[in-house]
Amino acid sequence: MSTQTTTQATLAELAVTLPAASRVFRRYGLDFCCHGARPLAEACAPRGVDPASVLAEIESERGVVPDFTRWDERPLEELIDHLVGYYHRRLRDELPELVALAAKVESRHADKASCPRGIRAHLEEVHRAVLEHLAKEEQVLFPMIRAGRGSMTRGPIDVMESEHQDHAENLARTRSLTADLTAPDEACPTWRALYLRLGALEAELMEHIHLENNVLFRRVLAAS
Repeated sequence: MSTQTTTQATLAELAVTLPAASRVFRRYGLDFCCHGARPLAEACAPRGVDPASVLAEIESERGVVPDFTRWDERPLEELIDHLVGYYHRRLRDELPELVALAAKVESRHADKASCPRGIRAHLEEVHRAVLEHLAKEEQVLFPMIRAGRGSMTRGPIDVMESEHQDHAENLARTRSLTADLTAPDEACPTWRALYLRLGALEAELMEHIHLENNVLFRRVLAAS
């Protein structure tokens, strides 16, 4: 891997082609899903991060990520099946459970200053917005792509990308409400489990949005 060349590659390109890239980007707080069009060097500059060091970490972890699939090389139908069968299903399963956990934490620890007040209501809104978004994809956009009507998808894709940005802002709001997903010393097991699962949701949602914004949508629009 040539550092001189790849520091100018975009975050999206690196996340698509290198198995450990997305994990390293999350570690450095580099948004590769909604802002993946930025070159690595440009994305690193505001954070004072050395892009060559980021690349070195990606290279050192390349063998750690199992079963890495180059979705930019797989058939579009297979990619859509993966998005719906894995990511969409996981969101529908996990979000109601997170809402329930948040309700327990708020009700049991309302007297503590460290209680993440408002987290239940926030996650309820996230759940509602996500379900509406998934329905639009499954009932409108994805059937258009499967039917080979890629030339008609520019408008729906613009809407989906805008809503993806809303999801990213909701992730930031989650971190604000939870002290950056850091459980306090007095946190009970339910409280700690909530934060751990919120962290896993964040990682999975970023991968999900990345596959749609930077792989599926780019391929559909390029072929139209």
